[in-house]
Amino acid sequence: MKTIKLVLLSLIITTISSCAELQKVVDNLPQQNSLSNAQIANGLKEALQQGIDKQVSLLMEPDGFYKDQMVRILLPEELQKVDKALRDIGLNNLADQGIKLLNSAASDAVKEAKPIFVQAITTITFEDAKNILLGDQTAATQYLKAKTATQLYDKFKPQVKQSLQKVKADEVWEEIITRYNQIPFVQRVNPDLTDYVTQKAMDGVYVKIGVEEINIRKNVQERSTDLLKKVFALQDNRNN
Repeated sequence: MKTIKLVLLSLIITTISSCAELQKVVDNLPQQNSLSNAQIANGLKEALQQGIDKQVSLLMEPDGFYKDQMVRILLPEELQKVDKALRDIGLNNLADQGIKLLNSAASDAVKEAKPIFVQAITTITFEDAKNILLGDQTAATQYLKAKTATQLYDKFKPQVKQSLQKVKADEVWEEIITRYNQIPFVQRVNPDLTDYVTQKAMDGVYVKIGVEEINIRKNVQERSTDLLKKVFALQDNRNN
């Protein structure tokens, strides 16, 4: 029992010491590195903006989602059996077309994202910036997601619906599901594709921003401005 108490006491002391050390680093970051609070916040804004400019813009291009294995939208679980069944009876082209159209709708919707992100970035405070800078590898992306997810969904969903109609994906999927439901002994399906594509498009956007954030945190070469270099040097110093 005495040994257990000593171990617990040691753990508590270590935890308190680590927290105190981290707080000391946070409190002294501007003074230690001759950076103002505003500069640190602006550095985080630049990092997020770089992620949007370099990564999210790629998703807006034709087949931006479809060609990117990291974010390509596959079929919802209830339609995976549809895809397999169609391929089993030789309708590969129809199945491929259905998947491609879902990704095309997502690419169209992403065009609505940038103004929302820009507005969220402008609201970053120094307190936010400290937590982001000393957070995990995608802390800035998580901050952006918390600030924008609801608004992004509201913007994306009608755009996805319109895009699915524009490229006649709704007609293609109606044919796909009709053909599937005609296969003997299958369980009929009728998923909400608009909601599904909307959610997956949002997931893809945040994944790509996170990729760029990790690049900036890990690779000095990815810090494209002097301010990014100075601000993320604080993170490097803390980790060394």
